[in-house]
Amino acid sequence: MNYEQVAVWSQVISAVLFVAVMVWVWGKYIQPAVLAAQDAHNKQLAESERHRDEAKASLEALRGEISGAQRDAELIRQRATEQAAREKDATIAQAREAGERAVRNASGELDRARFAARDRLRVELLERALQAARGKAAQRVDASVNARLVNSFVSSIEAEK
Repeated sequence: MNYEQVAVWSQVISAVLFVAVMVWVWGKYIQPAVLAAQDAHNKQLAESERHRDEAKASLEALRGEISGAQRDAELIRQRATEQAAREKDATIAQAREAGERAVRNASGELDRARFAARDRLRVELLERALQAARGKAAQRVDASVNARLVNSFVSSIEAEK
């Protein structure tokens, strides 16, 4: 027997055994671990994709809500503008009516004041005329004229009876 051949065959057998053990370790431990890691990674990717899709859907929903909110804001702005215009017109109309009413009241008050002033003037003129007439009558009428006037007045009253 040749020791060199035994050594070579021993090297070959140990290499074959080493490869067989490595194949068995690969199949028993490493491959399941690699497959499990790959499966976990695939699940993680799927979960990430699902989250991405949900985020995209949420983003689209939020964009729709933003668009709706912008439309609502514009409608509110339009309604507020229209309401402000209506209130402005109503306020102007009320102020105009109040002004016209005040002018009418003032006109009526002016007419009443004019009438009262005319009445006071008339009374004052009558009082002055009466004073002037009494003064002149006292100068012109003496006792004889007074007696004749009284007798004529009494006679006219008796004649009417």
